[in-house]
Amino acid sequence: MPTFSLVRTPPLPPAEAWRRLTEWPRHADAVPLTRIRVLTPAPTREGTRFVARSGLGPLTVDDVMEVTVWRPPAGDEGGLCRLEKRGRTVLGWAEIEVLPGPGGRSRVVWREELRVRSLPRAFDGALEWTSRRMFGRAADRLLRRA
Repeated sequence: MPTFSLVRTPPLPPAEAWRRLTEWPRHADAVPLTRIRVLTPAPTREGTRFVARSGLGPLTVDDVMEVTVWRPPAGDEGGLCRLEKRGRTVLGWAEIEVLPGPGGRSRVVWREELRVRSLPRAFDGALEWTSRRMFGRAADRLLRRA
């Protein structure tokens, strides 16, 4: 099961970085061929569920996620959001941590453990490489856009 992490230090205060990374529908703008549907009423909190559907036509995969930790940044304290992947095909978890960084910036740490059901372990390296690049680009886009 591939696990990877990304670190970014955007020129944003922690509250703004958090907002940009945890507005789930915005992820569809940052991940190609993906739509996001939030399944529970706003606001986001523990228990919020959403699905990211990626692909074209009949070749789609649903990544169903549930927020299991929701601790937004407050004052000098960083924030942590943990998502458990609850779908039939995509399994694992993701964590988005937003910490105060140098010079009023944020330090964002995105950790993810990803498994695709029925995909042989021989593909773990390729899955990790692809995921690291895809999620890294998504994080960069989300942190750049207002």
